[in-house]
Amino acid sequence: MAETRLVLIRHGEAQCHVEQRVGGPKGCTGLSDEGRRQAALLRDRLARTGELSGAQALYSSTLPRAVETAEIIASAVGGGLAVKQEADLSEIDPGMADGMPWERFREEYMPEPYQWDAFRPMAPGAESWASFMARVGAGLQELARRHAGETVVAACHGGVIEGAWVALGQLPIVSHFEHDVWNTSITEWVLRPSRRGTEAWALTRFNDSAHLL
Repeated sequence: MAETRLVLIRHGEAQCHVEQRVGGPKGCTGLSDEGRRQAALLRDRLARTGELSGAQALYSSTLPRAVETAEIIASAVGGGLAVKQEADLSEIDPGMADGMPWERFREEYMPEPYQWDAFRPMAPGAESWASFMARVGAGLQELARRHAGETVVAACHGGVIEGAWVALGQLPIVSHFEHDVWNTSITEWVLRPSRRGTEAWALTRFNDSAHLL
């Protein structure tokens, strides 16, 4: 049976990050100039190496920063694939905090002393971390089923890549394991036969951003 490759690419630097605003559906306005430069460097790398030339599908979240990243790299993925948008690949929904300056968000919704709770929404109308992890896990598993035996590339978000550790790497939803996910980095999971005679997910690379060095 052919392996299923799930290649997750974090978007380039976002303009809402530069402006220090919460980047939900309203607050996200796409990539910054630096973000577009990062995505172009990734595209050039992929064109040079051909490492994703055999991909059968290219997805992005519905947020502009991920869509723009996918569109920039598309010519070097699978010979120029069309970008398909998937809502389940989007970052955590910030609800009423969407578009707020970070400072105001922290003052209104994270006052000191703040106790983080994975099961409490970050703001009114927002997702909790636990519900976000469940949504991302279901979305990634659906992509894997839809493209069994194929290579799928998805331009997404740091939270989605963290969600892959939960959904595919079987880490607990509430975990003390923390890591940074770099802009335009590549993280790849492969579904392959395991030593137990069943299929299992293997992490084959994480935070691969050699094109930015």
